[in-house]
Amino acid sequence: MNSVGSLSVAARFAEGRLSGLSVQLERPPVAKLFIGQRPEAVARTVPYLYTLCAHAQGAACRGALAAAAGEAPPPADSAALWAEALHEHFWRLLLDWPLALGLPQAKDAFIAWRGARTGGGIVAATAALLENTLLGCPPAAWQEGEATAVPSSLAGRCLERLGRVGKVAAFETPPLTPGDWLAYWRTEGGSPPATARPASVGAAWRARLRETVAAARALESGAAYPVAVAGGDGWGVGQTLTARGVLTHGVRIVRRRVAAYRVWAPTDCHFADASGLAVLLRDGTWPDGAAAKRAVEQAVLALDPCLPYTVRVNDA
Repeated sequence: MNSVGSLSVAARFAEGRLSGLSVQLERPPVAKLFIGQRPEAVARTVPYLYTLCAHAQGAACRGALAAAAGEAPPPADSAALWAEALHEHFWRLLLDWPLALGLPQAKDAFIAWRGARTGGGIVAATAALLENTLLGCPPAAWQEGEATAVPSSLAGRCLERLGRVGKVAAFETPPLTPGDWLAYWRTEGGSPPATARPASVGAAWRARLRETVAAARALESGAAYPVAVAGGDGWGVGQTLTARGVLTHGVRIVRRRVAAYRVWAPTDCHFADASGLAVLLRDGTWPDGAAAKRAVEQAVLALDPCLPYTVRVNDA
C-alpha cells in the first residue's frame, strides 16, 4: 500500500494572471489499518507505514497512545528527531529551492552531510555545512540567535532571488496545542484548529532557514525535542514538530483496542483546499504561462507537501 498519496495543483493563466486555482489531495486510508489493533502493535507499526519523518510520526503516535491511557509519554529520542528534521530542511534548502530559483543545487554538500549523519559526526558536519555552503558564516554567528547569510553563500543567492539579503532572525518554535485538537477530535464539530501559514513565498523560505538554524543549535546543545499530549479516558492526542510544521495524531481506545485513529499532517492542513496557495499567489502578474507555472511551483514548495505532486497551468 502506498502510504503517501499524491497532490495535483491546477490553474488557468490569461492576460498575466492566474485564476481557477485548485488542489486535489489524495491520501490512502492508512489509519484504518489500526482499527481493532492493540495500542502496542500500532506504536510498532506507525514508523514503518509513515516512513517520511518516521521518528516524528512515532513520537506523535506514542504520545497519543500514552495520553489516551492517562500516562506520561515515553521519552523521545531527541537527537534522532533533530537529525531527521535537519535532513528534510537541508533537502529543501540545498536541492529543491535552488532548482526552483534557477540556481545550482548543492548536491555534493548534501551527500557529504548525509554520510556524516549515518556515520557519526553530525554536529560538526552540520556546523560545517552551514558555514561553508548554506550561510557562509562561522558557527558563532548563529549560536547567538541570528544568522547572517552572506551574499556569496547559497542562502544569500536564494535570498537575492527572493528579494532581500540580510539577517535571518532567531526562530520561535511553533506552539503545540494538543488540547485544541483533542476537543475537535472528540466532537468532530466545526473546523479543525487553525494552522499557521506563510504570508509569502519569501517568508516561507526565510522561516525554513530559521528553523534549520534552530534545529542545528538544538542538536548541538542536546535540547529536548518538542512533544506535547492531551487526553484521558480512552481519548488521546499527541503532537510534535516536523520540518514541515506541526504533526498531530489522535486515537480512541476502547477495551484495549484502537477504535479510531486520525493523523493530521502539515500537508493535510495546508492542502485541504487552495486557500493557502491563493494567499501566496495573490495580486501576482506574470509575462507568460511558463513564468506563472514557476510561481505556482514555488508556492507549492513554500507550503512543502510531503508527497509527490504535479503542477498544471493551462492557458485560458
